[in-house]
Amino acid sequence: MLILLPPSEGKADAGTGRRLDLARLSMPELTPAREEVLAALVALCDGPDEAAARAALGLSEGQRDELRRNARLTRAATTPAARLYTGVLYEALDLATLPPAATRAARRSVLIGSGLWGTVRLTDRIPPYRCPIGARLPGLGALSAYWRRALGPAMTAAAGGRPVLDLRSGAYAATWTPQGELAARTVTVRVLHEREVDGAPVRSVVSHFNKATKGRLVRDLLLADVRPRTAGQLVAALRDLKYTVVEQPSPAGRPRQVDVVVTEL
Repeated sequence: MLILLPPSEGKADAGTGRRLDLARLSMPELTPAREEVLAALVALCDGPDEAAARAALGLSEGQRDELRRNARLTRAATTPAARLYTGVLYEALDLATLPPAATRAARRSVLIGSGLWGTVRLTDRIPPYRCPIGARLPGLGALSAYWRRALGPAMTAAAGGRPVLDLRSGAYAATWTPQGELAARTVTVRVLHEREVDGAPVRSVVSHFNKATKGRLVRDLLLADVRPRTAGQLVAALRDLKYTVVEQPSPAGRPRQVDVVVTEL
């Protein structure tokens, strides 16, 4: 299966290896788009108008160091994406402690969305950066719309005939939506917290723990060596792993939607 994850704002402080080489990244069909976004981001952050750069990236005055980091991206040291992202989801996924077979499965299966790179695999070497999908870059406009135009063929090819588990947040999910037959093989997940209020069960969307639950879910799938061939088998595998899964009505031609209900956060 193909597993789609969002990135995280939390990242390693610095790379430790060779400089960025876009030609070495996976999905080389995205190289021209990556070059264009990278050039626009570096020019913005290395330019004279700091206030405009911070506004474009949604940064505060106290985050001006992120501009200096972005300005040096083309000559910065890199690290594998598996080590770069350090947010709540990735803490729960804990890639570094996976056994070898699960690590190989993760490298085959996981794609991480990115406002700068479009999408990357865990083995792709990239430098620490700050470029949210909600950013607007001079000459390119909104990155969400930019990547929506660029990602389609590459993502469809990456999925191949496999089912897709889409765990991306809304902004990143908007950059590519599976269509047609591929949509029927795609499962999107929402995490709900169930608690008792005045003697009745109440379910609500969670944020911070939504990410942690998704990280644990992916880890469990990898450890169990789950290899579903259909969306239905993927949903069944989640239930076999003792997740409470509630399917939601899905319009024809749209991905299958499921809620994962948790009672403890």
